Amino acid sequence: MAIALTIAGSDSGGGAGIQADLKTFSALGVYGASVLTAITAQNTRAVTMVEAVSPAMIRAQIGAVLDDLDVRAVKIGMLGTADATLAVADALRGKGLPLVLDPVMVAKTGDLLVNEPAIAALQDHLMPLATVLTPNLPEAARLLGRRPVTDEGEAVAQGQALRAMGAEWVLMKGGHAEGAICTDRLIGPARHDFSAPRILTRNTHGTGCSLSSGIAAGLAKGMSVPEAVSAAHGWLHGAIVAADRLTIGAGHGPVHHFHHWWPA
Repeated sequence: MAIALTIAGSDSGGGAGIQADLKTFSALGVYGASVLTAITAQNTRAVTMVEAVSPAMIRAQIGAVLDDLDVRAVKIGMLGTADATLAVADALRGKGLPLVLDPVMVAKTGDLLVNEPAIAALQDHLMPLATVLTPNLPEAARLLGRRPVTDEGEAVAQGQALRAMGAEWVLMKGGHAEGAICTDRLIGPARHDFSAPRILTRNTHGTGCSLSSGIAAGLAKGMSVPEAVSAAHGWLHGAIVAADRLTIGAGHGPVHHFHHWWPA
């Protein structure tokens, strides 16, 4: 049984964070373990409270999982604070596990989920450990201190600049771009583009979490990075296409993680 570990915050609304990651692992046939870094009070409309888990508890969770489970890949999402980021980096350094790092900064509702010292800690301590970094365009720009990209050339240039900060591969996600076609650009030892028709729906809560955990699921199964990204990209497109079958909340609803298994 392939096992993947997600290290992220909890979404009480169930559409993103730890909940989305575990749904993704299950949908893709991977056993999911989890480490909580923060608890959020949120729904499809807003994040109303965030409470951090102590660094000691984060380390204890990671230690407990890795001491017993044969984890084959790790997805890292919302960390929130610099202390949490350092705790995760210290616990995973030298383990030799593929790491998919999703630099979560802002919720779909627009609420800020991370502070400035945490961003600096992520740049200095986690990005050099990342097998795959999966920023959206605003996140990439924030990590580099630049403006968000407006064309393909800038997307590739920013991806290469992020690689220079330590990540082995960078997936520049195109969800925040414009146009009828959405393209995610994987930049690493080779370049691969993954394109699909853009779906007009407001139900995209948890897309970034789900894509990164989908990549981790593929890596846990032994896929190469391009293979894992391709599989996750195709699965997530189907989950977005099926999102409007669900009627969850009054704001940005979740994607349909189990669209292959049960229709709404």
